[in-house]
Amino acid sequence: MSLHSELLKQARFLAQKEPKKPTQASLRRSVSASYYALFHLLVDEATKLMLSGHARGPLRDCLSRAFHHAAMKQIAVQFTNNAVSPKLASGFNQQPTRREALDLADLTDQAFRDWARVRGSLQADTFLTGLLAYRHMQG
Repeated sequence: MSLHSELLKQARFLAQKEPKKPTQASLRRSVSASYYALFHLLVDEATKLMLSGHARGPLRDCLSRAFHHAAMKQIAVQFTNNAVSPKLASGFNQQPTRREALDLADLTDQAFRDWARVRGSLQADTFLTGLLAYRHMQG
């Protein structure tokens, strides 16, 4: 069972622990467990999207420590309000000019050839992890 599933199970248990009059401690811990269940679900999904396969498990664990609650909340609020930052807006396929598209295609083609020489190596995967998370990694 995944950590996020265990946390959700724990949240339900704590909320129902005292059948007649639940204590504030149980209810507050239940709310906290629910929050962390969602947090860990999103982190798990994000790291699996970025690093798939059993062999990349240690890198996913490393990457998961780079997620920060405040940043995740900020992004969630942006998506909720349909006010996504320009930093992420390119993920929605903004329209470039033809010249920009061709220049980027040329650069991308060269990058593909360069990457093909090193892709799949532990060094390349570690590099990819560092690109995203190095600045925020703990330890």
